[in-house]
Amino acid sequence: MSTTPSTTSSPSCCQSKTACAEPRQLGCVIADTLKVTIFYGNEIVKSIPADRFCEIPVKEINHPAFCIGHLAIYANRVLELVGRDDLKYAMPFSDEHFKMGAPCLAQDGRYPSKEVLVATFNGAWGVVASVLPEINEATLARANPMEGRMRERFPTVGSVVNFLCGAHNMMHIGQVSSWRRVAGLGSAM
Repeated sequence: MSTTPSTTSSPSCCQSKTACAEPRQLGCVIADTLKVTIFYGNEIVKSIPADRFCEIPVKEINHPAFCIGHLAIYANRVLELVGRDDLKYAMPFSDEHFKMGAPCLAQDGRYPSKEVLVATFNGAWGVVASVLPEINEATLARANPMEGRMRERFPTVGSVVNFLCGAHNMMHIGQVSSWRRVAGLGSAM
């Protein structure tokens, strides 16, 4: 597994001119957005007490454990899409409770701790952020292998990777932001 980049700041993707020549490659552009989502995700969760990470303060709201676990598992999907299965992050939990369509339930022992979930989110997406600048344009231009609406909405690997690294992450981080308010924790920013 590769080294995880820092998630304490959100610097530009490509620091060296050799990694991403002008015009910047799509992988670099997507990595820039991903680094912001990693940073923002950490800001949103850091002040949530660990013992409240699986709390459901109102009906029909996803708790932080569910959202962060759900996002963590999609990092490996991105690595599959860009042909880097060799870098898949070793998940310390199964996808079962976090995959699309799984119900978000109050803690009954099924969810890992906040510490494990956040570390997995950071580790898995850190691998993606570090490899995206190396992904060539031809790979990102390939047809999206997903089926149904995901292929209709995102016809290329690049478009679906862009969605998963940016909008998808921010949608669920936004759920945690709303959860914070409902749980009486207020804004994190």
